[in-house]
Amino acid sequence: QVQLVESGGGLVQAGGSLRLSCLGSGRTFSSNVMGWFRQAPGKEREFVAAISWSGDSTYYADSVKGRFTISRDNANNTMYLQMNSLKPEDTAVYYCAARNTRLPGLRVTTRDYIYWGQGTQVTVSS
Repeated sequence: QVQLVESGGGLVQAGGSLRLSCLGSGRTFSSNVMGWFRQAPGKEREFVAAISWSGDSTYYADSVKGRFTISRDNANNTMYLQMNSLKPEDTAVYYCAARNTRLPGLRVTTRDYIYWGQGTQVTVSS
């Protein structure tokens, strides 16, 4: 069982930066592929980025590639999302998620992740 808690959201002007954190509990954190998703009002939840167990492999949605960086610190059970050059269209609730323990693959669909945080709001003003 993995429990996830996000933090770091807030209000920022376009062009600014934020860093989101996701603190995980449970002994298997380092054995879970992790991801970030986001959901804007009236839209479906969409994939943002994913990271492998060790952190040496990452994958990004085209919309954030080159602006966002996903990373993890397994010693502290924490995953991060550094968001730079933010745009108003990045406004959404951001969720961290984990795949089942020991399942590989940087997947991009919500059904491939079974553990979810409660979300943190990111608002980018123009």
